[in-house]
Amino acid sequence: MGAIGFATMIVLGNLITVPAGHPSPGADPAEASRFVADHRGLVQWSSALTPIAWFGIALFAAGAFVVLWPLERRRGEAWSVVGVAGLLLQTAVFVGVIGARLAVVQQPGEASALWPLQDALLTLNGTFLAVALIGLSIAGFRCGLIRRWHQLLGFTAATLTFASAVLTPLVIDRGGVFGLIGLTGWLLWVVWLLAYGTALIKHPLSRPAE
Repeated sequence: MGAIGFATMIVLGNLITVPAGHPSPGADPAEASRFVADHRGLVQWSSALTPIAWFGIALFAAGAFVVLWPLERRRGEAWSVVGVAGLLLQTAVFVGVIGARLAVVQQPGEASALWPLQDALLTLNGTFLAVALIGLSIAGFRCGLIRRWHQLLGFTAATLTFASAVLTPLVIDRGGVFGLIGLTGWLLWVVWLLAYGTALIKHPLSRPAE
């Protein structure tokens, strides 16, 4: 439920801001400043959803770990630990993203510095998304929790998000097609997350004891 709640909150947050014209990565800071000035309340309300999302992803990390770690320990592996570390690190980085956005709301005149900072953090966060995707995809498949297509979806999303992170300078400077790499990876990550949450809900450990 934590995974589904997290995915719902981040998608809802984007559905609130993107149709209103939220600047994409690489946008001119002046454009970001105008957007924030015109949609101050919108940015604040969408940002208010993120603590709920972070709480959900922490629950998902705990649920995945409690299911996978006992099985992995017998195999002498620890991919679930890698995956959970990625989840926690991406959450910490995203705190910085939201913090920078809220700072622009309070100080629109500082957008020339704060908006590129949020772009950089948002794009570099693809590193930790890739760590989470790879770790939990390998652990989930080897422990029989998820299927091969789900693992391959995770690997594909990880490749795209990591590539976007490596290309961070180009994303900030030019955006456009470079920004689409990370966006595609992010969308696949949301689908992967929803499917993973569903797999955990169906797992015997998630069912109440009779």
